[in-house]
Amino acid sequence: MNENLTVLAIVLGILHSGIRLATPYLFASLGEMFSQRSGVLNLGVEGIMLMGSFFGFFVVFQTGNPWLGFGAAALIGALMGLLMALISVTFKAEQGISGIGLSLFGLGVSSLLFKTMLGSVEGVEAFSELKFCLSSFGIDSSLCLSEVPVAGDIIFSHGIMTYIAYALVPISAYILARTTWGLKIKAVGQNPEAADSLGVSVSIVRYFTVTLGGIFAGIAGASLSISLLGIFQENMTNGIGFIAVALVYFGGWSPWGVLVGALLFSTVNALQLWGQVLGLNIPSDVAVMLPYLMTIIALALPIRRAAQPAALTKPFTRGEG
Repeated sequence: MNENLTVLAIVLGILHSGIRLATPYLFASLGEMFSQRSGVLNLGVEGIMLMGSFFGFFVVFQTGNPWLGFGAAALIGALMGLLMALISVTFKAEQGISGIGLSLFGLGVSSLLFKTMLGSVEGVEAFSELKFCLSSFGIDSSLCLSEVPVAGDIIFSHGIMTYIAYALVPISAYILARTTWGLKIKAVGQNPEAADSLGVSVSIVRYFTVTLGGIFAGIAGASLSISLLGIFQENMTNGIGFIAVALVYFGGWSPWGVLVGALLFSTVNALQLWGQVLGLNIPSDVAVMLPYLMTIIALALPIRRAAQPAALTKPFTRGEG
């Protein structure tokens, strides 16, 4: 009986951690999905996440207000997204190389700022977990949904940024499928010449999506420093930005596919973390390697490859085509 309870507790812990750890993957992947849907591959997600993580943390460290940190991360993400759009859309630079350059820029600047403005690893009061107590909704009851057996701990005991990340999945799906702007994004990514002939500004659409992707990446970084961990340290994203790019391919450029991929990767990450906590006889290097091995497999499998935007990575010049 005790063994069964222990196994159940471990399973619930892994599920809770998997849902929670999917937060930065979702933010970054959904933003990158919009960018790629319009035809721009942004490999600078990692660098943008690091900058968002630092600025979000630093603002909270100075003010004590996590919402100001959230806004600061979104702002720096927007600025870096605009920089990527300028390089790839206006200057028509090779997107892969410029994206890697942006990642290295974000890594270097965030490390420099950390050393000069903080100097050591500090902690902040991060976004607290929501409990969804019925009294908060005007109901005369002391019951909190987070206390409901099994489902309560898994679903109703996360920070606000986690719930925002999951809410963005159906919102993104609706925008792409049911709005004029979503149709423009898909048209520009599939056939920019045809979209241009119909009066759609390819440059404006791509500037918008790459900037939006930057905002989401900045928030993704902040979700680590001011929500999940409450600290900032150098290179704390540890490759999540590149995994986020892979998740877009894995998910077939669909918000729902991205959700499945994010949960898969975060659950694998949760498994390796729990394996280390439980002292399982698995080499730590192998456990840490698992998410990156999953990334390679995801890129190698031809999952919904036909859904790839035809104009992805291809610069557009009006009058050519």
